[in-house]
Amino acid sequence: MGSPSFHDNKKREQSRNCVFVHGPIIVGAGPSGLATAACLQQNGVGSVILERSDCIASLWQNRTYDRLKLHLPRQFCELPYMNFPDSFPKYPTKHQFISYMESYADRFSIRPKFRHSVTAAEYDDAAGLWRVDTHTHTQEELVQYCSRWLIVATGENAEPVMPEIQGIEKFKGPVLHTNVYRSGSEFAKQRVLVIGCGNSGMEVSLDLCRYNASPHIVVRNSVHILPREMFGISTFSLAMMLLKWLPLNLVDKFLLTVANFNLGKTEGLGIRRPKTGPIELKNATGKSPVLDVGALSQIKAGKIKVVEAGVKEITKNGAKFMDGQEKEFDSIILATGYKSNVPTWLKGSDFFTKDGMPKSPFPNGWKGEKGLYAVGFTRRGLLGTSADAVNIARDITQQWTMINKRFP
Repeated sequence: MGSPSFHDNKKREQSRNCVFVHGPIIVGAGPSGLATAACLQQNGVGSVILERSDCIASLWQNRTYDRLKLHLPRQFCELPYMNFPDSFPKYPTKHQFISYMESYADRFSIRPKFRHSVTAAEYDDAAGLWRVDTHTHTQEELVQYCSRWLIVATGENAEPVMPEIQGIEKFKGPVLHTNVYRSGSEFAKQRVLVIGCGNSGMEVSLDLCRYNASPHIVVRNSVHILPREMFGISTFSLAMMLLKWLPLNLVDKFLLTVANFNLGKTEGLGIRRPKTGPIELKNATGKSPVLDVGALSQIKAGKIKVVEAGVKEITKNGAKFMDGQEKEFDSIILATGYKSNVPTWLKGSDFFTKDGMPKSPFPNGWKGEKGLYAVGFTRRGLLGTSADAVNIARDITQQWTMINKRFP
C-alpha cells in the first residue's frame, strides 16, 4: 500500500467542537449518574451525561458474572423517585437490576451521550466554566463540553485492580479478572486459583463448585463473614435497625455473636476475623463484610480450599505460596476489586485523593468548590448514591434558580 494522501491525513485529523451545556455535565451513566440526572430533572434542571461505553450501567451489563444478585434487599437499592416492581424478589438478579435501570432511564427521559470518553476535565478560572474534553468513538472527534457545573459520577468501581504478582506472565493457562468472568461453565473440572476473598471471590468460588471445578481461594488478610440474613431479616436491615437504639460497638458484638452461632467460628477454616467489628471497619475503610450465600458450607465440605498464605510467585503450571507450598492450577481468577479512575482525567483539583476518592468523608464528600460535585463515592452502596444525588440536585437547583432570576 502507498503512503496516505494529503486528503486522507486531513480526513483522519480529529476535529474539536465546543458545546456549551446550560445545566450540569455528568460523567458516567451508571446508577450514580442516572440518579443525579433524574433528581435534577424533577427540579426542572436539564443535564448532559457523558458515558464512555455504549450502554447505561455498563459495569452491571458488561463486567459482572451471571449469577450475581444484589447483596442487600431491594428497598435499600432503589434510586430516587422509583421503586422496584412488586414482582421482583427480595434480592433482585443482575438482569432484573439492569431492567430496573433501563426503566428508570426511560421514565425520566435520560439519554446519555454514549461512546464519549472523557480525556480531561479542568476548571477555567477566566471563563468560570468547567471544560470537559471527550473523544467520541463513533466519529473519531474531539468534542469539548463547557458548563458551570461538573458532576463526577464514575464511582468507586471504574477500573479493575490488577495486582502485580511475580511470574504471572509465565502462567500457561488463562488469567482473568472477575470483570470478565461470566460463569463457572468455562472452568468445569479445572483446578482454579481465586485470588481475593471479598464477596466476588467467595461467589465466584461458589459458582465454580457448581460446575465441578476445584477452587482454591487465597485468604491472605482477615475478613468478616456474616450470614446474609439473621432471624429471617437481612443482616443489613437488622444492623440499621439496631443502630437506631444501640451504640455501634454493641451492634458489632451482636452481629458477630449471631454470625459465630449460625456459621461457626471461621478461624477454624483458615479465615481470620479482623479485630475491628464489621460495621466499624466498613465505616472506617469502606471494606464490606462478606455476606455468605453458600460459599462457607462449600469450604466446610472441602469443595472450596482455603489458602491462608499469600501468593509468592506464579509459575508456568501454578503458584508458589509464602509458606513454601507449591500447587498446580489450570486457571487463575483475580477477584481483586475495582478502583476509581478520576485521577486520570480530572485536572487541577485537590478535591479527590490520589486514589480517586473525595478527601472529605461521608456525608460531606459530595460537594467541592467551583461547581464540582461527586456522587457514588460514599462506600455505602446505592443508599449513599441516592443521598448524594438528592443533595447535589438540591444545591444546583438553588443556583440554577438564582441565575435564571438574574438572567431571565
